[in-house]
Parts: sequence; structure tokens; C-alpha cells
Amino acid sequence: MCSCCSFKCCFVFFNLLFLASGVALIVIGVQEYLTYSLLGAFAMQSLSKIAIVLIAVGVTITLVSLLGHLGAFFDHQYTMCCFICILIIIIILEIVTGAVFYVLGTRTVLKIMDNKAQEAIHDYSPEKRHAIEKIQEKFRCCGADGPSDWSSSVGWEDHDAVPDSCCVVKSPECGKDKEKIRNKGCVKAIRIFMLKNLMWVAVVCIVLGVTEVLGIFAGALFCLNIKQNSYENMS
Repeated sequence: MCSCCSFKCCFVFFNLLFLASGVALIVIGVQEYLTYSLLGAFAMQSLSKIAIVLIAVGVTITLVSLLGHLGAFFDHQYTMCCFICILIIIIILEIVTGAVFYVLGTRTVLKIMDNKAQEAIHDYSPEKRHAIEKIQEKFRCCGADGPSDWSSSVGWEDHDAVPDSCCVVKSPECGKDKEKIRNKGCVKAIRIFMLKNLMWVAVVCIVLGVTEVLGIFAGALFCLNIKQNSYENMS
């Protein structure tokens, strides 16, 4: 009995970490979705789909964790077996998702973004203006490669100035004063953001993977313990 309680406590502990990681992925996914949706003007629209995958994985992990808690509460062997099998499938899916995220984040996006950013600034189309303004404010940048990009923009009429969103401290018509504007281009700023973002996602995935593997071992030991106790009760 004491052995069963210790296995159960160990499993519940790792499952709580598993539950917390699922909730964390949902929160991260929502934040990433808002940012990536904004970056659609400068990069690919498919970036936001990565965030949707993160949210979906987070929801799945949360639901599976709750399944594990139910199995532990009722000492139900088959529920625990289902929990372990689903957890193994999730680990495989996470590896695939991580690989896709890496490819889109480091190769495709960084190559395509430069051209798309130049095109967005050059056209400065009405449907993208709000997004461009928000990007320059959020990432504290100006233009694609720098403020000089606005001097050749077709959609931006005042070539002697830049949008007010380029200013260090935004105020009406501050873009006309070159001493008040930022010199860093948005392509460079977004690249730095993406690389930091990839690093944090990698750290979260590694921590989550370790937690899941430990959860599988704890669940397997607890499942075997339930099976052993059921045989002892039958005898």
C-alpha cells in the first residue's frame, strides 16, 4: 500500500508539471499568434499557423494530463495505459512540430522576409499600413533596412520624412526630425526577435520533453504497481 502511494505521488507530481507545461504552451501560443499575425506584412502568413499548432499541442497536453489524473485517482490500469500511449504519440508529434518550426523560422522566413519587407515599405499599401506602423513601434525600428527606405516608397508621399512610428518617442510630425528617429531596420530587428524566439521555444520543448519522458516512466511504474496489487487482491 505504501509502495502504491509513493508511485502515485511521484506520477501525480510529474503529471502536474505536465499540466503546467500544457497551460504554458497555450499562453505562449496565444502571444506568438498575435505577434506572428502582425508580422504577416513583412514575412509569411503561415507564421501564425505555427502559433496555432502550439496552442493545439498545449490543449492536447492539458487534456491528456487530466486523463492521467483521472487514471491515478481511480487507480484505473487501462486509463493509465491510454495515458502512456498518447504521451508517446505527443512526443513524436512535438519532435515533428519542432523540426517544422525550425525550418520555417530559420530558413524560409529569414530568406523571404527581406524581399517582402522591402516590397511592403515600397508599396505602403492601405491594407498593410496599420501592420507596418505597429511593427515599427513594437520592434523599435524604421523601414526594412533603415529610414532611407521611406525616401523611395511609392505609397509614402513625404520623402523628406518618415512615419511617426519610427520615432524614439512618438509624437505628431516627429518623423520630420531625423534626430528623433530610429536608425535600425525592421528586418534586422525581426531577425533578432525570431532567433531569440526560436531559442526560447527550443528550451521549452526540451524541458517539456524531459518532463514527458519522466512522466512516462512514472506512469509505467504506477501502472505496473496497480496491476501487481490487483493480482494480489485476486489471490
